[in-house]
Order: sequence, then C-alpha cells, then structure tokens
Amino acid sequence: MTRYQGDLAFHSITRKSANQVTEPVILPTAAEAEVNVAILEKEEDEVILEYLDVDFHAPSLVEDQSFYVSPLRDGDMRNPVNFSPARKWVMTINACAFAGVAGAAASSYAIGYSSMIRDLDCTLFQATMGLSMFALGVGLAPLVTSSFSEEFGRLLFYIISSLMFMLTEVMIALAPNVQIVIVARFFGGAFGSTGSTLVAGTIADIWLPHQRGIPMSLYSVGIVASLGLGPTIAGWIEANPSLGWRWIQWVHVIVSGVYFISVLLFMTETRSAVILTRMARKVRKDTKDGRYHARAEKNKPSLASMIRVSCTRPLHLLLTEPTVQSFSLWIGFIWGVLYILIDSVSGEFQSVYGFGVGETGTVFITITIGSLLGYLANVYQERLYHKYVHRKGPEARLYLACVTSVVLPTGMLVFAWTARPDVPWIVPLVGLTFFMASAFAIYQVVFVYLADCYGPYASSALAGQSLCRNILATVFPLFATQMFDRMTYKWADTLFALIAVAMIPIPYVLFFYGSRIRQRSPLSKKILAIEEEKKRANLEKL
Repeated sequence: MTRYQGDLAFHSITRKSANQVTEPVILPTAAEAEVNVAILEKEEDEVILEYLDVDFHAPSLVEDQSFYVSPLRDGDMRNPVNFSPARKWVMTINACAFAGVAGAAASSYAIGYSSMIRDLDCTLFQATMGLSMFALGVGLAPLVTSSFSEEFGRLLFYIISSLMFMLTEVMIALAPNVQIVIVARFFGGAFGSTGSTLVAGTIADIWLPHQRGIPMSLYSVGIVASLGLGPTIAGWIEANPSLGWRWIQWVHVIVSGVYFISVLLFMTETRSAVILTRMARKVRKDTKDGRYHARAEKNKPSLASMIRVSCTRPLHLLLTEPTVQSFSLWIGFIWGVLYILIDSVSGEFQSVYGFGVGETGTVFITITIGSLLGYLANVYQERLYHKYVHRKGPEARLYLACVTSVVLPTGMLVFAWTARPDVPWIVPLVGLTFFMASAFAIYQVVFVYLADCYGPYASSALAGQSLCRNILATVFPLFATQMFDRMTYKWADTLFALIAVAMIPIPYVLFFYGSRIRQRSPLSKKILAIEEEKKRANLEKL
C-alpha cells in the first residue's frame, strides 16, 4: 500500500476491488479542492480513506460503498502522539494540575471547621459531612461520567469540569447555611473527579507506552501531595481572624479560575477516535456525501449502553474478583484512615502540643513529604519489576507492597504512641511521614498491578477499587469524632494500626499465589484468551 502526500497537482493512486484487481483512480488537482481524502485500499465492500496534506474535492468515486477515514499516521501533527515534547509536557502538567487542585480542595476544607461552625451555627458532625460528601462525589460520579469522554471527547469535559468545579467553590464561599455547603461539596467532588479521571486517558493519548512512567507518576504525586499542600496553606488563612473558612474557598475559586483559563489556552482534544469522527463529519458536510465515516462510528454502542457497562462492570469485578476485592479493601482502609487524619490531626496537635491553627496546618506537609518519598520508593520498585517480570509476571509489581505493608502500621503506631507532651512533636510527625510514604507507594502499586492483571478490563477494575476507596473515605470521618472522644487519640489510632497489621498478608498472598488465584477466575481466563489471540494475530502478520 502506497501513501501519498505533498503538493502534487494530481494524485494517481490505486483501489483494490473485491477480486483484488488493481484499478487506478485519478483525483482532481489541489486547486479544485475542498476536502482532503484519498483511497488507500479496499477491504471487501469498504474503502479506507486517509487525509493528505493537500485539499481537493473527492467526487463519488465508487457507487454504493462506504469510505472510512484511516487512523492518523506517524508524522501527522494532528495525531496527539506526534505533538512536540514541549507541547506534550505543557498538556501533561496542565492535566495533572486538575488532580492537584481537586485534592487540595478536598483536604483544606477541614482546616476551616472552627470558623465555619461559628459562622453557620452548625455542629461539628454537619461540618464533617462536607468532607465526606466530597469523597462520595469522587467515588460515584466517574461511574456515570467516564463514558462521556468516549462520546464527546476529553477537551469538552476538561472545560465543563473545571468551570463547574470553580462554581461549586463559589457556591461554598457564599453559602448561607451548612446544608448548601454539604450539597456543593458533593458536586465539587463529582466535577473534580470527572476532570481528574481524564488525566490518565490524556497521558495515554499523547505518550507512547514506554514513555508513560514519569507522566503517570506525576499524576499520582499531584493527587496525594496536594492533600497535604492544601491544608498547609489553609491553616494560615484560618488563623487570620479577618479571613476564615470562606477565604479558604475564595482562594480555591481563584486557583480553579486560573486553571480554567489554562485549559482554554493550552489543552486540545487528544482522543484519536473523536478526532477522526470529527474529521469524517467535516468530509460529509463538505462533500454532502453521507458515505464518509470514521471507524469509531461503525457498530458504536449507544451512550446509555456505555453508561450501563461503566456502572455495572466495576461492581461486578469488585464483588466477584478476589484480587480486586482484597486490594480494594486494603487501599480503601488506608484512604479512610487518611481522611480521618485530615479530619483529626489539627485537633490532636492543638490539644497535645498547644499548636495554633496555622501550625497545625503546617503539620500536613508530612503528607506531601511522604508522597515524595513514596514516589522515590516506586522508582526502585520499577527497577525490580523490570528485573523479575519475566519470572513473576504481574506479581513483580508487589515487592514494594510487601515492604510497605509492614512500614504502614509501624508509622501509625509511632504516631499513636508518641503524640504526647513529653515527646517532641517532630517524633509523631516522623510516624505520619512513614505512614504517608507507605500509603502513596501502596496506592501506586494497586494502580499498576490491577492494570497489569486485568488488561482490557483494567479501567473497570480500577473504577471498582476507586469506588470502594472513596466510599470508605466517606464513612470513616463520620464516626471519627465519637471514636476519639470515647477511646482517646492514642487508642483509636492504635486500633487502626492493628487493623493495618491484620492486612499485612494481603500483598504476600498475592505475591506467592496471585497467578493461581487468577487461573480460577472466569474473567482472567477470558483475558488470557484475548491476549493469546492477539499474540497469534501478531505472529500471522509477521
């Protein structure tokens, strides 16, 4: 098959008919042009089209046939994979920033409890509901909205999500009562998660598989590190009597507004199927010929069907797959404890060490430091993976998880038993840092391990664990205050540490027996069959 491009006056190319007879086709000059298409090859009763660098009007070349726009080829700058490195990094950083903005908003809210309770005349439980509702929105919304980008493209949802997220922050800042705050927080989590879940897709669109390691790590760091950075800044805002909780939200309005402008300036559509569909629509409009289509338009499921699958398949995997269940429970517990810490650390350091609001906000920098340490640990895990993957398969992802499963409860016990007046405040902060480093490392391991294990169903497996993780993050803060009042901070934190100890076997069981467990799963057998079919197809091509 010959490819043509350039400013030639005529393009003489060939078309293969059903009986494989080559037929020449002479296309008009570029001067007559309106549309940029060329027949490349015939497949039974279909003709594949490719856009060239010159424009010309394509007449009805073949009667009663459909013409398909081919995938954008290497070197075509309309293909997101061929964007310049600078443009890719600008888009990657811009996309990851959304995850950071949403993460900071999720956690900084808790710092403003005191002034919110005073201004809105609400209870601590009602204020805590706002923290939980954000997590609930994060968990539920992607089940419905994740399919929308398949239909309408990523750029549109970056624009809508960032704009609506900013408006929810405005809604909170102007709220006359706590009920409005709670509702706005739920929608803030929903729009924040919708934008954040697009990031992984954007990275996959513009980077080749072997190039995605650093961008995906940047995404993970942005999510977790921002959970600590937000309260660090919010603490000093809350400490100012003339500012308080409303100004915490106004700062988020400003930041999310700047982000919205950056989306308009720097982001573009990156989903190839959507790009080709739009190109095909333009051809149909310009030629007034309805036979021109993109492959993505052929046998396309309805939006309702895609939403149904995106809602039900994650639940099916969560309820039936032991690997998804165990890791979802593990990371869900960790995320729930993290949200309890966000809710309670300020009160604990104020009561034990007499810290002011600004100082307790700075305590949350341990989350950021811990996530950076976890990132460095994952760099070493990647080396171990490449060294042992040929022997262990996906379980080569679990070396670090086995170590951090022990470090995690250790950090929790250090924090629980050293947060007292006779021990310097830096010691419990070291325990918090170890906890966060382990939590980040486990979060990253869960992400890549489930993706490796479930291949074409990876997005559903990850959606299932995300749902479990955020539901537990919703529930845990609601009983934390009563728990700390009855058990004290020391024994409540000790109980969480003991539960973490009970979960230590999870990565070890999967490390040694993960492949056997998957062999008993009907879905895993189906995935293996798909992979074998792909291997056979590749061998046949060779």
